[in-house]
Amino acid sequence: MSNAKVLPLLEPADSQGAVACCPPLAERPMTAEEAETAARMFKALGDPVRLRLFSAVASHDGGEACVCDISDVGVSQPTVSHHLKKLKEAGLLTSERRGTWVYYRVEPSVLGAMGKLLTPPTAA
Repeated sequence: MSNAKVLPLLEPADSQGAVACCPPLAERPMTAEEAETAARMFKALGDPVRLRLFSAVASHDGGEACVCDISDVGVSQPTVSHHLKKLKEAGLLTSERRGTWVYYRVEPSVLGAMGKLLTPPTAA
């Protein structure tokens, strides 16, 4: 049994399709819950192997990648599986098994939500 906690990332999307996980940092101070959600996302991406895997999935043709196409990141296959699991637990990836292979996709709107979080304030 895993004690992993899936992040509550999905709230109503704004008009640009970005999930509102957290407000832009310059908009207002984050609540404790918003900070925890954002920290988990960024912590998951704080490992170079995870960041490479996330980038490989996000940039793959069709927006999804078979684990067989992205596992060449300089670590063993069990380690790749561990890192992909951590990215899923952080709410950054989804997966689907097709036969013997698993295909990964970036969770819808996660890139927009993370980008929006880091958006600087606009000049008035």
